[in-house]
Amino acid sequence: MALIELNNIRKSYPLDGFNLEILKGITLQIEQGEFVAIMGPSGSGKSTLMNILGCLDKPTKGSYTLDGRRVEKLSADELAEIRNQKIGFVFQGFNLLSRTSAIENVELPMVYSKVPEAERVKRATEALEKVGLKNRMYHQPNQLSGGQQQRVAIARAVVNEAPIIFADEPTGNLDTKMSVEIMDLFTRLNKELGRTIILVTHEEDIAKYADRIIKIVDGEISSDERNCK
Repeated sequence: MALIELNNIRKSYPLDGFNLEILKGITLQIEQGEFVAIMGPSGSGKSTLMNILGCLDKPTKGSYTLDGRRVEKLSADELAEIRNQKIGFVFQGFNLLSRTSAIENVELPMVYSKVPEAERVKRATEALEKVGLKNRMYHQPNQLSGGQQQRVAIARAVVNEAPIIFADEPTGNLDTKMSVEIMDLFTRLNKELGRTIILVTHEEDIAKYADRIIKIVDGEISSDERNCK
């Protein structure tokens, strides 16, 4: 069984007396350890698909199986537990708490998991070392560059050892040099640590880091191809 299985996923929203269909029957499988890029123009449905994959939203129709569990049948509490234990998120806007140090930001998922303080500090320190921020652990976000802030966000995403990392336009606020550094880091997490990476991007240069590129157009998969690097 694949790590992720979507079967005929549809998502619609009520709008002015009718249903606006965003996803129109998405069927795909993603294996453990894959590095997948999801591409599409604005309004294509790629962010809606990411929200469903990340257990932030439920489909209107269809089935979603994540690591053997039918996601659409789970309660809000069960979905929150899956997000905390199996999924790490990295967003374009970093989503760090201001006036809070890098290490405290990285500790947050473990606070929700009720990990003891000493263990939280140990694991957060190790995660920040892995992303090259050993000397910036006690800096607040406004004392860090954009690339450094995104590294903190990545450390936070992996600190609970979640097997899946969802990255939504993670280089959108970064310059070219920082973008390359961040994508090299995702590649290392995938190749060396075996994390499954699912990346949403509209940039061809960023998508090329992935092993597989899925393109979404008007709520449907227009292509699903292996990337020959």
